[in-house]
Amino acid sequence: MIGGVDLILHTPGGNVAATESIIYYLHQIFGNNIRAIVPQLAMSGGTMIACSCNEIIMGKQSSLGPIDPQLNGIPAQGVIEEFKKAKEEVKQDPSCVPLWQMIMAKYDPTFINSCQQAIEWSETILEESLKNYVDTEYNEKDIDKIVTGLSSHKETKAHDRHLSPDRCKELGLNIIMMEDDDELQDLILSIHHCCMNIFLTSNTYKMFSNNLRRNLKFENTN
Repeated sequence: MIGGVDLILHTPGGNVAATESIIYYLHQIFGNNIRAIVPQLAMSGGTMIACSCNEIIMGKQSSLGPIDPQLNGIPAQGVIEEFKKAKEEVKQDPSCVPLWQMIMAKYDPTFINSCQQAIEWSETILEESLKNYVDTEYNEKDIDKIVTGLSSHKETKAHDRHLSPDRCKELGLNIIMMEDDDELQDLILSIHHCCMNIFLTSNTYKMFSNNLRRNLKFENTN
């Protein structure tokens, strides 16, 4: 196993399976010696990766986000809540059946079950990351507070909700403010801004660079 790594995250998130694989791979290579740096935002899957790190460095302008999964662009927890509401209203007033039949007809037969599994999967990844990959000794109550705060649709209201450093601290995450170290802040923001500028003003879509100043860029030639 090699030394630790600083992981700069700037992402809107992605597939749950890919997120789980990234977390597993990083910890196979670097153990628990990983520090997440979020100069601007790390949402959804990015939040899950950040929460698997020992420290999360954020600035006053930085945000994490809810981890509630989306299936085909539809919030899984929203589907489950809608299904529960349908059951309650039909139970109280059977005349609602035709209306709810029309609404629920938009979902495939297995979609609701897939939503439930995706929710449980995301929560399990976060819970196991906090237990196994973070040196902070969280007890069950601490873990439950973090998982609920980041996964509950009732708590976060929307998948694209931006959670401030203060809110992340309230949940119990180990947040370090980059403004506490001027030199570190300058280094982080310089790298972030340079990378953003390259991706926004050129055809580059992937870039690798190491401590030996060797660089490799992939560009879209179409």
